[in-house]
Amino acid sequence: MGRPSKALLDKERIGATALALVDEHGDFSVPQIAKRLGVQTASVYHHVEGRGGVVELLRERVVAAIDAAALDLRPWDEALTAWARSYRAAFAAHPRTIPLLTTSPVREPRVLTAYEQAVGMLVEAGFALPDVMPVLTGLENTVLGSALDLAAPETMWEVADEEATPLLAAALAASPVPRADAAFELALAGFVAHCRGLLPA
Repeated sequence: MGRPSKALLDKERIGATALALVDEHGDFSVPQIAKRLGVQTASVYHHVEGRGGVVELLRERVVAAIDAAALDLRPWDEALTAWARSYRAAFAAHPRTIPLLTTSPVREPRVLTAYEQAVGMLVEAGFALPDVMPVLTGLENTVLGSALDLAAPETMWEVADEEATPLLAAALAASPVPRADAAFELALAGFVAHCRGLLPA
């Protein structure tokens, strides 16, 4: 038999299959990936370095949806805000990847390149080097927490007896819709305002 014109297995297929499994079940295993692709488990390991290698393929696929051009905007606060919104949208599309990706070190070169660009933007804006990673980590905390919130029900507080909690019932009735979007914009604006205070006068 001649060789197939298209490879039966590559990193693209492995990453896509792993992401589908995580979206469906919240996790993946290499044998599951192999079964879904119709290959032997050993064949998957030929293309990736164990489970950690698959996690990095997941990271690459999710992060590819983030608009890297946002970091080219100026001034810095516009860049950071636009990047945060795009970052949130990318992870909101795949919220079940968040526990996997936040507990694994970032190694994927293209992802590291985006962080290099973000660091450069903040340093150019005048942030002291010791403040740069706390700013980026704080932004991630805001973004990823909100991405998880987007996967939650719109109504998170079910008040059965309004007389028992009248203030809560009134606040819920007055709450903006969508709830998660309003909360994210509030948190993001407060975070960026705090970051402005870190810059020298």
